[in-house]
Amino acid sequence: MKQKLFSIMYASCSVFMATMIIVFPQEVLQASQRGLDVWANVVFPSLLPFFIVAELLIAFGVVHFIGVLFEPVMRPLFNVPGVGGFVWTMGMASGYPSGAKFTARLRQENQLSKTEAERLVSFTNASNPLFIIGAVSIGFFHDHQLGILLAITHYTSNFFVGICMRFYKKHERNRISSHHFSISKALTQLHHARMRDKRTLGKILGDSVTHSIQTLLVVGGFIILFSVLTEILREVHIAQFLSGGIAVILSWFQIPREMALPLLSGFFEITIGANEVSNTNGSTLIKAILVSVILAFNGFSVQAQVASILAETDIQFTPYFFARLLHGLIAGIIVCLLYVPVYKSQLTTDDTIISALAQPSVDNIHHLYLMFEQVGFLVTLSALFVYVVISVKQKD
Repeated sequence: MKQKLFSIMYASCSVFMATMIIVFPQEVLQASQRGLDVWANVVFPSLLPFFIVAELLIAFGVVHFIGVLFEPVMRPLFNVPGVGGFVWTMGMASGYPSGAKFTARLRQENQLSKTEAERLVSFTNASNPLFIIGAVSIGFFHDHQLGILLAITHYTSNFFVGICMRFYKKHERNRISSHHFSISKALTQLHHARMRDKRTLGKILGDSVTHSIQTLLVVGGFIILFSVLTEILREVHIAQFLSGGIAVILSWFQIPREMALPLLSGFFEITIGANEVSNTNGSTLIKAILVSVILAFNGFSVQAQVASILAETDIQFTPYFFARLLHGLIAGIIVCLLYVPVYKSQLTTDDTIISALAQPSVDNIHHLYLMFEQVGFLVTLSALFVYVVISVKQKD
């Protein structure tokens, strides 16, 4: 009976979506174009190099090398193997859904147990500095100092999520591993891992490119789908209805009710929500809190991407979703604590230590983001052409 209800629900949602696409063709087309623009100009060119390099690092045994070296750090802190250090670093540098992609890949390689993978994916799927500073703080808010606050809040709160999730299934016995730092053992593991992979260099390179592009095509589909879904919910006024309930909750924390709809949009798609929050009337602190929560929650669009990646393994989605709620709560608290020392006090002087250290990095990230906007589509088009050529050759 339960499965029949799910069947009816899935069918009803599909019919509803199809009907709304017919009823609102112009609005759906514009929403689809917005999603495609974000994916082709920023998401694809920024994530593709990380995905390809990660596949090569796994194939050549470098991840095994890193795993041995990071074991004394990752096991006590997060109760995950040392290879989690690779996923954590790459996840922060490249942004979501990289953490889920690399975790699933290592699980398939049997370098993580099921529980370790569930712990790891809960705190390694973060936004990257390019998006937080380039798109959100400078692109939407036109305030680079806010980007520093959002970035520190996002990564610090994510660290605490990892600390909390180390206790997930804490009574389950972990794999026996060495907690001693040993370069010789790390090199031995690297060599053995490379020798176990019998593929030729050309095959490894081809597989790295095709697997990466296949994942990004799925990511692009979800971005466009949720961009369209968000627009449909607005057109039929379901979003306005749902935001009424959120407005009641926001009023408990003295947050203006007009922030409810942008927050709801952010729960579906991060980029849309962050942009709408920046255009509302309200204090910078309130906006920073809401954007931090949106970034931490990841949005249903990213969560759907993660779910599709994890579906290829036995990793459960529930711990990841719980971690997103926890991340949002911690991020909201931390941004309140850091608002004055990291943001407000920095506006009164240009000679502070934080501004002096962070400004060069902020400028570089901004220039990189502008570069992606200019040439990102050409990079995407070229990569897709290479993907087609490799796919055709592999079939021959």
